[in-house]
Amino acid sequence: MIAFVATPIGNLKDITLRALEELRAADVIFCEDTRHTVKLLSAYDIKKPLRACHKFNEHAAAEEMIALHGEGKRVCVVSDAGMPVVSDPGNTVCKDLRAAGVPYTVLPGANAALSALVLSALDASRFTFVGFLPDKAGERRRLLERFQNARETLLFHSAPQDVDRDIAAMLEVFGERNACAVREITKLYEEATPFTLSEGLAGEKRGEYVLVVEGASGESPLNALSVREHVKAYMDEGLTKKEALKKAAEDRGVAKSEIYRETLDL
Repeated sequence: MIAFVATPIGNLKDITLRALEELRAADVIFCEDTRHTVKLLSAYDIKKPLRACHKFNEHAAAEEMIALHGEGKRVCVVSDAGMPVVSDPGNTVCKDLRAAGVPYTVLPGANAALSALVLSALDASRFTFVGFLPDKAGERRRLLERFQNARETLLFHSAPQDVDRDIAAMLEVFGERNACAVREITKLYEEATPFTLSEGLAGEKRGEYVLVVEGASGESPLNALSVREHVKAYMDEGLTKKEALKKAAEDRGVAKSEIYRETLDL
């Protein structure tokens, strides 16, 4: 049996009884950082052989798991915190196991994004988990543009050194929106700080963040303009004509060719 096991995201008491049973029964535990996992296991007096499974060795780790499964061994896979695979190593392992016909299961548990959604008090009826934004500015913008008109609440992970950068990028693409920065979830100094994208998040940034951002409110206010004015407004923001045509067409829910015919002189 191979089991992907969720672990606490802060408070070590946030682990399920089933997870503890599986960890105690395991022959080998694969983990993102052995030093981190030892702290959790030590808290529950669990001593097991540990193997590394991080983003640089997932194929090799999967091969070892497959071999152990063939020997009838019980294997657990954990990340440093929360659910393996979700913004953590493990997805490649899942694919390799599936390709090899090796069954695996999952033991659910703590999750930072869902906890932050509850703490934010923003609309939780529909939401999309986006995760970490790319480091490169162009890739970051392109990813955000995919969610520009999404009505559902958006969930992002952000490292403390990236929070201001990520918020600025969201403001540039989304415009003004309400948001909430959640940090230290389940810990003593847990915080959920409401803010708007234009004002940003004040203060020193410490710890890992989940940024919860409200979805698009509906029709773009630029739709009230003429097609030509609509496209020109985006071009005045620095977009190329091609980019402006695409965004105006998305705003209006029409084909780009319709927009193009009315803006030949731009």
